[in-house]
Amino acid sequence: MVSACLLGMRTRYDGQSKPDPFLCALWPQKFFLPLCPEQLGGLPTPRLPAEIVGGDGLAVWQDQAQVLNRAGKEVTRQFKQGAKEVWRIVRLLGIKKAILKSRSPSCGLTPKLGVTAALLLAQGLVVEEWG
Repeated sequence: MVSACLLGMRTRYDGQSKPDPFLCALWPQKFFLPLCPEQLGGLPTPRLPAEIVGGDGLAVWQDQAQVLNRAGKEVTRQFKQGAKEVWRIVRLLGIKKAILKSRSPSCGLTPKLGVTAALLLAQGLVVEEWG
């Protein structure tokens, strides 16, 4: 599973992509499943940027932090729903590794663990951060 924006799909909050040249070149030879947790959670593209407030993705799952968009609207439910959909799909397909977009409130491992990254790690997936 690969964050869809890393494969050139316009799924980012700003309606753009963040294609990684190495992954895009590798895609024809490898089976990559492109997914965007925020879209799977029901958020539109484009959308207001969001951030985790009060902790990280793990704290979101423990109901100790929330995800707010730039306007201050809580979007925690959509972020959690998108992460659950990603997990449901990768589990159904037997996927064991995820390559996720860095610096994302959904996918990032740094500087703050994202909501989807936290769930996938907790479920035992190998998670790698790119971009």
